[in-house]
Amino acid sequence: MVNKEQVLEVLKNCYDPEISMVSLLDLGLIYDIKVEDNNDVNIKMTLTSPGCPMHALIAEDVKSKVKKIENIGNVNVEVVWDPPWNPDMMSDEAKKRLGYL
Repeated sequence: MVNKEQVLEVLKNCYDPEISMVSLLDLGLIYDIKVEDNNDVNIKMTLTSPGCPMHALIAEDVKSKVKKIENIGNVNVEVVWDPPWNPDMMSDEAKKRLGYL
């Protein structure tokens, strides 16, 4: 059975190419992860800006990395814009690395 912790572990290795020193998870870009009984995974995420030209590439990177989890079912990554992302959503570690603290 796939669990949320496995997905979170994989997401620690997913990065926005423009902010490569901090994972998407630490940036606060992952809004929701649901693992279904059949091992399908649904992820809601956002990006730092709705105009981000890399949104399809980043979402596909998330999907392809999560798909490598053993026994995974289907992986759906939905990019959402509500609530809008802001720097307060970052982890304290990300804020330190990016000079917000």
